[in-house]
Amino acid sequence: MTDAPVETVVFDVDGTLVDSERDGHRVAFNRALAELGLPDHWDVGTYGELLAIAGGARRLAHWFESRGRSAGEAQELAGRVHARKTALMAGMVAAGEVRARPGAVALTDLLREHGTTIAVATTGTRAWVEPLLDLAFGPRFEVVVTGTEVPELKPSPAAYVEALARLGCDPARAVAVEDSENGLRAALAAGMRCVVVRNDYTRDHDTAGASLVVDALDAPALVDWFRARLGLSRRGPGPVAP
Repeated sequence: MTDAPVETVVFDVDGTLVDSERDGHRVAFNRALAELGLPDHWDVGTYGELLAIAGGARRLAHWFESRGRSAGEAQELAGRVHARKTALMAGMVAAGEVRARPGAVALTDLLREHGTTIAVATTGTRAWVEPLLDLAFGPRFEVVVTGTEVPELKPSPAAYVEALARLGCDPARAVAVEDSENGLRAALAAGMRCVVVRNDYTRDHDTAGASLVVDALDAPALVDWFRARLGLSRRGPGPVAP
C-alpha cells in the first residue's frame, strides 16, 4: 500500500481513543441486565469473548439464544436491554466514568498542530459517542460518523467510506487508528492504511496488513511513525533531516 503523506487521520472510539469496553460498555450492559430483572452477568473474561461479535444488540441476541431463548425472544429482549444500556452508558460518560486512553489527547494535538484533519468513524451510538468526544477531547474532530447514521458494523468499511466522503479525502492519503481486527479489516477495505493500537481485549487479534502495531497511543514508535509522515523529525519540532 502507498506510503503517501498523511492528510487525514480517522480514529475508532471504543478501545482506541477511550478505555470504554471493560469498564464502560460491560458495566453498562450489566447494569441494564440487572435493572430489567435478568440473571445474566458478564464478567471481564466473558465479555472479552463476546467482543468477537460486532454490535451490542447482536452480542446480546447471541447471548440470549445461547442460553436457550428463541430467536424472536432473544431479538426482542436484546433490543430492550440495549436501549437501556445506551442510556446508562450516556450517564456514565456524563459522570466522567469513561476516559481517554493515555496519549490520545497529545496525539490528536500533534496531528492538528501540523495541519492534519482528524475525524472519527465508529459503530457506537451517537447518543453516547458525541458527549464522550466533547467531554474528553472538545470540538477537534472535523467529522464524526457513528452507528446511528451508518448501521453497517465493522468489518464493513461503510463508516470509513462515509467519513472519507464527507471530508472529500483520497483514501490513499488517509490513515485509520484502530484497536481490533474488525476495525483493521474495515479500514483496509476502505483503501486506507491502518495503525493498530491494541488493548487488553485485542492483544491476540490478527493484525496482518497493519502499517504498525503498538500497545499505546503514546508509544514512541507510533508518535515517530506519524511524525515521519508529517515531515517532522523524530525528536523535537522541525523538518526531517536529509
